[in-house]
Amino acid sequence: MAEITPAKRTLRVFKRNKIAVAGLAFILLTLLVAILGYLVMPDDTPLANNMVIQLSIKKPGSTYMILRLRKTEPVDTVNIFSRMLYGQPSFYKEVPITGYHFVKDSIYINGYIGDEDKPEKKVYNIFEVITGQKPVYKDGKVIFNDNGQTSAVVASAAVYHSFDARIRKENIGFKTFWLGTDGYGRDMLSRLLLGTRISLAVGLMSVIISMLLGVTVGAVAGYFGGWIDASLSWLMNILWALPALLLVIAISFALGKGLWQIFIAVGLSMWVEVARLVRGQVMGLKQVEYIEAARALGFSNKRIIAKHILPNITGPMLVLASSNFASAILLEAGLSFLGFGAQPPTPTWGGMIKEHYGYIVMDSAFLAIIPGMAIMLLVYAFNLVTVGLRDAFDIKSQSTRI
Repeated sequence: MAEITPAKRTLRVFKRNKIAVAGLAFILLTLLVAILGYLVMPDDTPLANNMVIQLSIKKPGSTYMILRLRKTEPVDTVNIFSRMLYGQPSFYKEVPITGYHFVKDSIYINGYIGDEDKPEKKVYNIFEVITGQKPVYKDGKVIFNDNGQTSAVVASAAVYHSFDARIRKENIGFKTFWLGTDGYGRDMLSRLLLGTRISLAVGLMSVIISMLLGVTVGAVAGYFGGWIDASLSWLMNILWALPALLLVIAISFALGKGLWQIFIAVGLSMWVEVARLVRGQVMGLKQVEYIEAARALGFSNKRIIAKHILPNITGPMLVLASSNFASAILLEAGLSFLGFGAQPPTPTWGGMIKEHYGYIVMDSAFLAIIPGMAIMLLVYAFNLVTVGLRDAFDIKSQSTRI
């Protein structure tokens, strides 16, 4: 019978915790959405910032007829990789309508303004709708530029009919806002999905920064002891006494507003907890026999710490990293709510709550509840994984479950 390694035993115990596995599955799904980004969003314009002011504060599931007018300025089609990362600038200006009809070379629309307002009547030339350029007439013919190909066509009923059919197919359609729209008429679902990038990015970078700094400081303090331990412990105790959010705000003031500043600020606010854990673990391990044997063999302190001590405290560090990931998401949401996070129009869950928390007492509370639920679910998923990892790395728990 093959020997079961500690890693396999830990993985087996974690898999048996169905709730923790469900939390991990939710995190992986969120990570997939964050990676695919604009490819899975209804609004794939940069920052999901396509504003249709007439459709502001619409309920989830609302559907409207849209006329898409070709923009006059040229817009390049980006490759799929650039679109996934940065989005595709829109080729069209969207106009919500309640009805339309064609008369020769024009389309007459009833522009939607509001549920209680009368439609605004407007007229557009059909060639202008398709190309974004005004048609040019010459000798009874229309010089019509379509995608760079110039051709002269007779202005006849048959020609108008062909373009009418094209507009019905390509430029008029229905658009459903599954999670409604915000105060600027932007699709809430798209901005919510794009906000996962900010939350996961802040969590990941903050955990990396805090782990690098915390493991280094904690290992040095715990291994060498003496005045080094006393000095570093004094620094850790001072920072430990400061509320995390106030510390992050203070660092943000010093570094300025922006996404990278948030990475650094949140990471610098969480390293103390890592350092305290690593310090205690190192102090308990540095006196064991195999560490004494390594010293007797003449191994350097750097090698002993890196090769013999830190690998044996991987479990507690992973548990703390998962917990800190959840804390970083909450800190980022708090900073965005206070205006110190990524700046508009970049969508962040905390920023979305800030923009719409006043609607909680109105009939549009979903504008603040939806991003709040997203924060709650993602943090809860990381907390479930934290509990699962803690039980999986607990030797006593393993002995009772295997």
